[in-house]
Amino acid sequence: MIDMDKANEVINRFKDLEGGLLECLHGVQQAFGYVPKETVNVMADAFNLSRAEVHGVISYYHDFKTNPEGRKVVRICQAEACQSMGSRGLTERVKDVLNIDLGDTSADGEYSLEAVYCFGNCALSPNVEIDGKLHARVSSDNFEALLKQGDGA
Repeated sequence: MIDMDKANEVINRFKDLEGGLLECLHGVQQAFGYVPKETVNVMADAFNLSRAEVHGVISYYHDFKTNPEGRKVVRICQAEACQSMGSRGLTERVKDVLNIDLGDTSADGEYSLEAVYCFGNCALSPNVEIDGKLHARVSSDNFEALLKQGDGA
């Protein structure tokens, strides 16, 4: 259960700003680490919008999360250059290793897996980011070593 007093405090800071929904969503995510479902109705009321409109904004911007992220976040490029160098097969391998699908967080809360559409490192495809560190030319063979490296092993 989230602290609705805290949520209301954030929402009230932005509700009177013209176009303040985006800033409000960022504030809520900063406060909780994600945008809890319980806050959508409150934001809709505060900004005189429908729940669908608020949800539409949340789902349009990939940086807004509707569930807590894992302690470690793995992001795999799915853009054309990385695809041409094997990112689709790599993605399947990573899904198997982490036992989660794109957009999911593992049951133990350890890992989140996200699709990204270009890191701007196309010449060194395919690219994977593990906890904010970009790795180039990642393969199904070296992914697990990179993951362990990030674990301090």
